[in-house]
Amino acid sequence: MEFKAGTSSHQKNEAIDLIQLVSFKVGEEEFGVDILKVQEINKMTLITRVPNAPDFVEGVINLRGRVIPIVDLRKRLGLPEKKHDKNTRIIVVEIARMTIGFIVDAVSEVLRISRDITEKPPELVAGIDADYITAVAKLEDRLLILLDLDKVLSKDEKDIFGAAESVSTN
Repeated sequence: MEFKAGTSSHQKNEAIDLIQLVSFKVGEEEFGVDILKVQEINKMTLITRVPNAPDFVEGVINLRGRVIPIVDLRKRLGLPEKKHDKNTRIIVVEIARMTIGFIVDAVSEVLRISRDITEKPPELVAGIDADYITAVAKLEDRLLILLDLDKVLSKDEKDIFGAAESVSTN
């Protein structure tokens, strides 16, 4: 039995191979994260500094009654600091059952791409430790670096955030 393009079985296979991403800019690079990890995207807001926090932790914000830590993704990835502007956003994500906000330079778009246009990253991509990177997608006019936000923070850092979050909810 032959299947023609456009039959329902072919379409089901195509749907399985698609991944949906939120793309954003940090510096000159464009990154993407799985849309299922993203809870919301907010404009910059007042961030309360936390004493003795790691350098890349900007502080905390009150998000509808929940105190969540805010990580400057630029600093975390070892990129030079940049003043926040009208395009700066906080991407709120769920990592290891914690809610964390990541500051990015700008959010670009929501993309649906075929998994077959992605490939494993080379050892070093744009000076960023490849442990954070799950793949690189080859789009028509650019490359998109797919980040694994679970690996952007070490286990110890997640433990610190988890302890802070449980204190704020009690």
